[in-house]
Amino acid sequence: MTALLLGAAGAQTVDLRILETTDLHTNALGYDYYQDKPTGEFGLEYTATLIKQAREEKRNTLLYDNGDLIQGNPLGDFVARVQPLKAGQMHPLHAAMRVLKYDAGNLGNHEFNYGLPFLQGVIAAAPMPYVSANAYKDDGNGKPGENAFTPYLIERKIVYDTEGRPYVINVGVIGFLPPQIVNWDKSNLDGKIVTTDIVEAARKFVPQMKAQGADIVVAVAHSGISADYQPGQENVAAELTRVPGIDVVLSGHSHQEFPGPVYKSIPGADLTKGTINGKPVVMAGFWGSDLGIVDLKLNYDRKAQKWTVADGTASLRPIWDKTAKKSLITPDPRIAAAVKKAHEGTLAYVRGKVADLTAPITSYWALVQDDPSVQLVSSAQTAYVKAALANTQYKDLPVLSAAAPFKAGGRGGASYYTDIPAGTLAIKNVADLYVYPNTVQAVLVTGAQVQEWLERAAGQFKQIDPSKTEPQALVDDSFPTYNFDVIDGVTYEIDVTQPSRYGSKGELVNDQAHRIRNLMYQGKPIDPGAQFVVATNNYRASGGGSFPGLTGKNIILQAPDETREALVKYFNEQKTVNPTADGNWKLTPIPGATLLYVSSPNAQKNLPAGATLLRTRDDGFAEYLIKF
Repeated sequence: MTALLLGAAGAQTVDLRILETTDLHTNALGYDYYQDKPTGEFGLEYTATLIKQAREEKRNTLLYDNGDLIQGNPLGDFVARVQPLKAGQMHPLHAAMRVLKYDAGNLGNHEFNYGLPFLQGVIAAAPMPYVSANAYKDDGNGKPGENAFTPYLIERKIVYDTEGRPYVINVGVIGFLPPQIVNWDKSNLDGKIVTTDIVEAARKFVPQMKAQGADIVVAVAHSGISADYQPGQENVAAELTRVPGIDVVLSGHSHQEFPGPVYKSIPGADLTKGTINGKPVVMAGFWGSDLGIVDLKLNYDRKAQKWTVADGTASLRPIWDKTAKKSLITPDPRIAAAVKKAHEGTLAYVRGKVADLTAPITSYWALVQDDPSVQLVSSAQTAYVKAALANTQYKDLPVLSAAAPFKAGGRGGASYYTDIPAGTLAIKNVADLYVYPNTVQAVLVTGAQVQEWLERAAGQFKQIDPSKTEPQALVDDSFPTYNFDVIDGVTYEIDVTQPSRYGSKGELVNDQAHRIRNLMYQGKPIDPGAQFVVATNNYRASGGGSFPGLTGKNIILQAPDETREALVKYFNEQKTVNPTADGNWKLTPIPGATLLYVSSPNAQKNLPAGATLLRTRDDGFAEYLIKF
């Protein structure tokens, strides 16, 4: 019998609450290291208070973290790169989680950014077990060998029924991560890790879990929610609800909220109950913005001797009031105490001077015009790659550079923009310009491939109807801004009256469409057959973002240095940084059209020509009108 009655016999109903945090990205505290000031908009120290409250309401609770925990802000960089954790030393985020007594954790894609040895050390010192079912060791031939991590656990939990009688329930927890990690972190994982489809792994392991006595199965999936499903897909949480035996799906990765209006069109979704296809699903935002809560009602069938899920709902509890712009709860002081040493070390690190800055650097308008926040990254990448290739066969080839605006609002929220004041340029500002621990890489491409690269990046925009006079939204919010590559070293226009040539997954959808116009190199139309070196990062060079011609096979430079190190070196050599953009790209003018652009209210500080403020919204963003 898998459900053992410890108390007296009788009818049994158990209320079980499952709590989720996801995509914390090292935000133990509500502290913005880039602006060097506290905030109440995010941080596990706030979510921890919600966890405490949720536990007080229900006697039977479980708590899981859904990955992307150890990377994401300067504190993560500090303990991985600047003052690396010693063997056996617990990661500061885990020190915080030990206080909260997590039951298990799942791995996300960003767990691999610092390399396998670092991750393995972090897991070894963790206060809770980790699961990940669709990552395997490379068998030597690029095929799955044995599981790289524990695929699932069956944990025996004492629970109490509605009349206070104790039982043992076997809770199965299985973890999943995006199969694309082998491309996104190719330099760290090639020849070491192989991944398989998430749903395939679920269908393989869930029956084993049930056979081994799991009364309920919780799928902790670092995967988003999409309306369709294809094998190997990144976001498959909805499809997991169709796998027999799975009772609950904890979702993540997409930095969105479920239940929430963004998913109202998902087939089978009930936003009132928080279910998809009748099973509770929750996605708890990011950076600790929300606590995910699943409430199950379990009945014990004495005749069949098994527990069944009679009902299940999912909901979210936020830490921040977006309308009133204030915290809804007070932080749990135990979290700050747990990470105090690492936090203080991070502050000392990020405040270190790099250079003098003559003017502010902001990214408020980075999606509509060439922007200094992107230009500086490109300039540093170009300088680095030229020096690295100086004594190679590629030394005489022209070097271009691809960089994207990482902090440009979107799913990061209305405060997720670069805003660096003039004065001292510090490490924290470099980390603000380049938020990921990517390394510098370079690829060899043709002029034709440069054109297609830019066509894929131009998917950032919606198609504008030039015959309409009413405002039309310009930016496609479903397109991540980190995929809006600007290529420096050439000049071009983006004609948004044309449909996007590529679809959301990088597939060619409009073979006659061309948004990129007047693509020139040194004042002449680019030669489709000419060779160019493009400085970029390991994510893009290895195929991240599904850009045409970028599969990892045309990489000619795999530098050991992070892009941020290249930036620091570049700024140090400059001593004084004058942040200006060279204006190498622009949107093709559309006479008579009015574009609607969403940015921060702070974008009013430097309005481009033709831009006016329309209104400030309740979610903190501001809407601007742009007329050509």
